[in-house]
Amino acid sequence: MTAHVLVADDEPHIGRIIQTKLEQGPFHVTLVPDGTEAMRVMEDDPAVALVVLDLMMPGLSGLEVLGRMRADARWKDTPCIILTAAGHDEQRAEALRLGATDFLTKPFSPKRLLARATELAMHRRGDN
Repeated sequence: MTAHVLVADDEPHIGRIIQTKLEQGPFHVTLVPDGTEAMRVMEDDPAVALVVLDLMMPGLSGLEVLGRMRADARWKDTPCIILTAAGHDEQRAEALRLGATDFLTKPFSPKRLLARATELAMHRRGDN
């Protein structure tokens, strides 16, 4: 059975790399270019198993999406991986304070992302 993963990244080539790698695993991926669209997808499918967010996007930033997720009972426990080129300590601390499950900096290892995504999504579904 596949799990639904939402990937929000405004860099199309990065989004496609993530989507291609995750779809090699047990995932169906919805790829969106910004945080506003990410929230729309989550409203349409509250059972998203995992969210991968870029920090710097037009509309809502990754941190804004994360904050909204954690404030909403439907998504407060949904695993969320922050993926960003700007791996500043302050951003990492803020993401973790807001409830990010993990924080990866670009360039990242697609293989490592797939392994972490599988671990988080399957644990949440109780398939471990």
